[in-house]
Amino acid sequence: MLQLAGRVGQDALDQICGVLLGGGVVLLPTDTVYGLAVHPTRDDAVARLFAMKRRPRGRNLPIMVASVAQLDELGAVMTDEARRLMEAFLPGPLSVALGLRPGDAPSWLSGRVEIAIRIPADEQLLDVLAVAGPLLVTSANISDEATPPSVEEILAMLDGRPDAVIDGGSRLGGVPSTLVNCNLPTPVIERVGAISSDEIVTVLR
Repeated sequence: MLQLAGRVGQDALDQICGVLLGGGVVLLPTDTVYGLAVHPTRDDAVARLFAMKRRPRGRNLPIMVASVAQLDELGAVMTDEARRLMEAFLPGPLSVALGLRPGDAPSWLSGRVEIAIRIPADEQLLDVLAVAGPLLVTSANISDEATPPSVEEILAMLDGRPDAVIDGGSRLGGVPSTLVNCNLPTPVIERVGAISSDEIVTVLR
């Protein structure tokens, strides 16, 4: 297992991207809680990630991207409400569910009618996303349980070991992102996290 700590340099980032593109699972810090990341084109890595979290395969994984520009490559449908939320809160702890344009989405999104996307406010993670492309990134926990604040606690919890770890220190008080579903006639806040309901409603008015 490749283990790195703190702010890593370019060589280490290249190693992390190599692990992801090679079908590995990476445990890394985000701007909220620790996450588990895999490259979406690697079905073997995706299967391992679901197993590590004991997450039902019917529950899709969210996607992190480096910029709004990458959303067009995913075939995402950008609504006016979604655009306003992204301009207000991204990069940051906001996840937005968007519909997909039939025929425009890449093959690894086959069968999905919507995606939840996020642009994290973490320079190191953005660097990884810029090189590796969009990644499936989900909280580093057993499904439906709280995400532990430290790498040691996470590794003790998971079913299996990631191929690489970036230890960014404790994430005490880490709160997940707020999720807003914009693939509906009227946007719905489906999970309140780091951004309050009042802040979301103010932007959508």
